[in-house]
Amino acid sequence: MTEHTALYVYALLPDRPDRRGAADGVTGIDGRPLRLVRVPGASVAALVHDAPPSPLQGGDDQVRRWVEEQSRAVDAVWERTGSILPMTFNVLVAEKPPPEGRPAAGRSAEQRLTEWVTEQAADIAGQLEDLAGRCELRVDITVDRAAVITGDAGEAGEDAPEDRPDGLSPGMRRLMAKQREHRARNAAGQFADTLHAETRQRLLAVAEDYRDRSPTHRAAGETDVLCAALLVRQEDIDTVGTVLNELRVRQPAVRIRFLGPWPPYSFIDTRHRTQAEEMAP
Repeated sequence: MTEHTALYVYALLPDRPDRRGAADGVTGIDGRPLRLVRVPGASVAALVHDAPPSPLQGGDDQVRRWVEEQSRAVDAVWERTGSILPMTFNVLVAEKPPPEGRPAAGRSAEQRLTEWVTEQAADIAGQLEDLAGRCELRVDITVDRAAVITGDAGEAGEDAPEDRPDGLSPGMRRLMAKQREHRARNAAGQFADTLHAETRQRLLAVAEDYRDRSPTHRAAGETDVLCAALLVRQEDIDTVGTVLNELRVRQPAVRIRFLGPWPPYSFIDTRHRTQAEEMAP
């Protein structure tokens, strides 16, 4: 069996007397028990499990399962601590064997990790303080093109007379279908532009930060309005929900996906991740 000479790092979190049991009973990838590595004098701890000094490798389904297990572990500890800086998948800190003839020059994985955290303690602690009591919400809004068209004055949910296919050739019916789809796309695009400006402004009135994201879900026949990550205080989650519900009531053509709360993955300065990755084998 490969010796565990590395630490798999899940996250950094505040080290406070009332939170030192934050990892108790929490398991991570493949059910491995997690523990905290404390950094004396830094008020920061690292969430880790002991690991062999080689990255996890597997097929797509296996990697997807590992990522989900890592996320669940981070979420569980975040719920107990209120602030966390998650690492990406497969961040390892390995031991540094001593050069030949200099045994005292070697460093264990835990020593290397605590030394690095000590060097970055002020920046890490500052980020943890800034994110305390905050969470990430994700909002994905689209409009149903058919609903936009049927809601237009004068359409009344029916085709215009010239669009009715009775007696027309198959080629003409296809042409007219394309024309209807073109009109629907144009109408939905104009409607979406108006909704985007209005909804973004209302969400920014609640959120402390806002990041545009690439669309993650779109059904056939829908046009994007916005896809965003929001940084909000925990106590403002319901307010965001109210804004979205009011939009849904006022605009029946709108389709909304409202996800979270999660640790604020999209709002973390990633310098600490890059530097930690440099300590991998």
